[in-house]
Amino acid sequence: MADFDLSQIMQQAQQMREQMEYMQKGLAEQIVEGSAGGGMVKVKITGAQQLTAVEIDPSALSEDRDMLQDLIVAAVNNAIEKSKALAQERLGSMLPPGMFPGGMPNL
Repeated sequence: MADFDLSQIMQQAQQMREQMEYMQKGLAEQIVEGSAGGGMVKVKITGAQQLTAVEIDPSALSEDRDMLQDLIVAAVNNAIEKSKALAQERLGSMLPPGMFPGGMPNL
């Protein structure tokens, strides 16, 4: 039976946690853009999914209120999808395949 070096396993776990934290901080600096209505509404969020900007084309202001609200929601959801894909691409490369099926938790 193989002997396990618990201190080595703990050290590797600590290193992996530090790498994850470093990569998560890097994601907070990455910006992705989502849009809706053919670019009438654009939003920017970080890789950590913090909304940083909303841009509404003046022509969208002539739309009815409900339509504009729907466009904003759609643009934000589009940006969130892109942000999650970025996080999974960056952080998922560190993890064994299938460790977090369906995406990264809390991202």
